[in-house]
Amino acid sequence: MFESPVERLAKTHPDMEIWWDSSPLVYNQWVQKMINGAKLSHKTALEEQLSRLYNAEAPAKSIFRGCTTNPSLSWQAVKADPEFWSGWLDELIHSNSDMSVKELVWITYKEVVKRGAKMYMPIFEATDGRFGWMSGQLDPRLFTEIDKMVNDAEELSNLSPNVMIKVPASMQGIEVIQILTSRGISTNTTVCFTLPQIMASANAAMIGMKLAEQNKINTGKWRAVITMMIGRLTEHKVLDLQAQRKNIDLSWQDKHWFGIAVFRRAYQMLKDGGYASKMLACSMRPGPIVAGKMRFWDVQKIAGGDIVYTCPPYVLEPLFGFGDDLIFESEIDKEVPQDVMDKLMKIPYCIQAYDPNGLAHEQFNDHPSTVSTVDSFSTGFTELEAYIKERMTTRHQ
Repeated sequence: MFESPVERLAKTHPDMEIWWDSSPLVYNQWVQKMINGAKLSHKTALEEQLSRLYNAEAPAKSIFRGCTTNPSLSWQAVKADPEFWSGWLDELIHSNSDMSVKELVWITYKEVVKRGAKMYMPIFEATDGRFGWMSGQLDPRLFTEIDKMVNDAEELSNLSPNVMIKVPASMQGIEVIQILTSRGISTNTTVCFTLPQIMASANAAMIGMKLAEQNKINTGKWRAVITMMIGRLTEHKVLDLQAQRKNIDLSWQDKHWFGIAVFRRAYQMLKDGGYASKMLACSMRPGPIVAGKMRFWDVQKIAGGDIVYTCPPYVLEPLFGFGDDLIFESEIDKEVPQDVMDKLMKIPYCIQAYDPNGLAHEQFNDHPSTVSTVDSFSTGFTELEAYIKERMTTRHQ
């Protein structure tokens, strides 16, 4: 058996988890695309490796331990199967003629989450709730509305025991994390880029756990992960702008050391502080070229920790493409080169992300990466709304 890079990565720590980052409903299509595009000599081995990532016949034996998605990815799942979803939506619209477009969108989104959770339920059951979680994200357009986020979170949580709620690391979202935790609802902090946001989320979860204990709420299967969106932090144009103002020349490597530094420090602080939350890495980018070979620092440089990697196709495809050229060692406890840190700590954007006190809670909503990511995620719901409006119009023609 030839191990895939994903399997070799997972071996760097016994508690590491690899998650699929997209709707489970599109996984088979992606697998087929990978196999179709492979060289003839590699097809058989690749097919075996991909079948082990998510084992449809025996999901509990899968390498994937969970799944995270967002509204944009859920919209892609609908687009990927237009024949099914058009018929499903037509029936929904016909049966609920008095519902608004927003109500129909929410029902449709919940259906996508529910179907994905069902695929991962065998993993959840086989591990007594440790693995097999399906993340369902709250509407990012509501990231300042506490009551609405809590209400929607409870609706998503009620879809299946293995649904984990993706809550934004906005000022209001941090309060939502505390409330949901106090009710025994598992959370995945998202739209999160900085150490202040990460620690605020971790502290909110700990307070919520104490409240749950006081109120005799069962948290036996409760989990919390905190997503750090590495690429969405390091690629923001504000970083380049502020570096130019300081006459600092940042290389590709410097920028990615920045994301790695924040993630490593967050991991160490959560571990040293005995926090219940687990770090999750997403938004990882391949590169750089070292000694003539492509590397994947965003993945490699944080290997060896009790963390979660959530891997979309744009991460998995280069991982499989690099194959045996990628070496995974335990690197998460290593120091970032001092000359790089000296550069970064002169840039306000970097200080805000790396210093635990770099941002006040009131600044979370205005962080440049927060603003751009909320806008990006919001398109998933707005495009789904447009699609449903189109179906409503089609039905009446």
